[in-house]
Order: sequence, then structure tokens, then C-alpha cells
Amino acid sequence: MNQLEALRQWTTVVADTGDFRQLGSYQPQDATTNPSLILKAVQKPDYRPLLDATLKAHGSKAVDEIIDRLLVRFGTEILSIIPGRVSTEVDARLSFDTQASVARAERIVALYKAEGIDTAKRLLIKVASTWEGIEAARILEAKGIHTNLTLLFSFAQAVACGDAGVKLISPFVGRIYDWYKKSAGNQWDEAANAGANDPGVKSVRQIFDYYKQHGIATEVMGASFRNTGQIAALAGCDLLTISPELLGELAASSAPLQRALDPKSPGQPVPRQKLDEAAFRYALNDDAMATEKLAEGIRAFAADAIKLEKLMGHA
Repeated sequence: MNQLEALRQWTTVVADTGDFRQLGSYQPQDATTNPSLILKAVQKPDYRPLLDATLKAHGSKAVDEIIDRLLVRFGTEILSIIPGRVSTEVDARLSFDTQASVARAERIVALYKAEGIDTAKRLLIKVASTWEGIEAARILEAKGIHTNLTLLFSFAQAVACGDAGVKLISPFVGRIYDWYKKSAGNQWDEAANAGANDPGVKSVRQIFDYYKQHGIATEVMGASFRNTGQIAALAGCDLLTISPELLGELAASSAPLQRALDPKSPGQPVPRQKLDEAAFRYALNDDAMATEKLAEGIRAFAADAIKLEKLMGHA
């Protein structure tokens, strides 16, 4: 049994890619996309026909609608390959506008439905884990539209997502690790901060244990991995979304892999928390890493959305 097969015993494996031609090799249950991944994919010759077809059919429409139609085209192709769900992201530039996020999500859902997709079972709408994004997710979930709260870096964000009843959260393991490593500079000790001691891994474990202790149904999907050691340290998490490169490394390794997280054996008890908007904003502000990485992530996704729009305009 290779490490990928071993991981599947306890964790739902998700492919983190817009390159759906790679999916068959690793047989993931679900797949996640974002503007950066779609931008990367459409610049490859294999995917140019999807871009051209979308422009030919819908080129006269507003650019934001064309982008959504391209995202749905990729998502529909992905769903023809995988058995589970695809995550499709709302424009990051709407991260601080609850109503606009809801409206954009509803349009994406309508486009998937027009393609014959059972959106209640096979689609997750990705929204940034800002206060406004979490409130948008609360509204969407009440309408039966399931959500994936992304760019999640802090315990406060996870608490708010659980209270909002979101379907799934994506804590970003690798980006948390990046921040602490950069912050430490020459004082960083890689060996001492590996495995279970990795700051990104510790963040996900804290959230996972809290949800399981309090019977919170929100699924935890670790994301943004830098190495297979981080993945191994979270074996047993509800889901893990993994790049094709790291899926390949797991499939090529026969090293032993043990379960690290178990919902039946969560860590030390933590009292149930409730955060109103003021408390959420203060807690997030008090966490320099989460504040910086959330802002940075929104900026990066927004920049790639703009690049995608320009590519559409010049195609």
C-alpha cells in the first residue's frame, strides 16, 4: 500500500487543480479550483479550446459573467471525471460585500444547474473567510447552497464558520507555515517545526479537535501543502486538498503512514465559543499571521482574476 492509498483509509482525498486531465491518475473524490489555478490552466494549449469556446458562445456578455461561465465550464469537466464535489470560487474582489457574494454565488449555481449538475450534492461555493464572506455563507447555506470557506488562517475564523453552519472550511497549512518561517528568519529550525510541530498542522489540529468536541458538523479540509510531511501529520482529517505534484509523491512512496487525527479522540477540551462581529474582528486583528495572510490571499486571488479578465479581452 502506498501512502496515498493509506491516507484514503481515513481521509477524503481532494485534488487541488484546474488541470482536470491529471485527475484520472489519482482518482480523487473531490476537486477544488480557484482563479489562480484556472488562470494557470487556460494558458496551457490543452485548455485553450475551453477558453475559445466560452468566448465564442458568450463573448458579448459582461466580463464577470464570462469568467463565471469559464469557471463553470472547468467545473463541469472536472465533475465528469470525479465522483464527488467541485469547489468554485466567488470573485475575491467581493470578499467584503455580503450581498454581492450571495448574488455571484447564486449565478454560479444557476449556471451549473443549466448544465444538469445536482448542485446540492456536487457543488461547493468558495468564499473568503472574512466576516462578510462568512455571513454570505450563512445566507447561502440557509438556501441549500453549500459553501467552502477559504483563506482560513485563524481559530476565530473557524469558530465563526462553525457557528454559521458552513459545509466545509479550508485552513491553509502551507501559508501559515510560510509566515512563521519567514518571521523567524535565521532562527527557524526546520526539524523542530516539522510534522506535528508544524505551525500550520497545529492550527488545523486545533480546529479539528474543537469541531469534534462540540459536534460541529462543518467539515475540515486542510489545504495549501508545502510537503508530504504536512499531509502525513494530518492523516485522519476529514478531507485534504492536495496538488497533483504532492499526490504523485504520496503515490510513489511506500513509507508507513499512521493516522494522526481521530474524531473519536480529540485533544484537550476547549469551551464552546461564540463570536459576534466585534469579537471576530478583534480576534482576527490580534492574530498578525492571520490578518496578513488573509489580506495577501485576497489580493493574490483578485490579481489573478484581473489577469484572467485581461486574457479574455485579448483572446
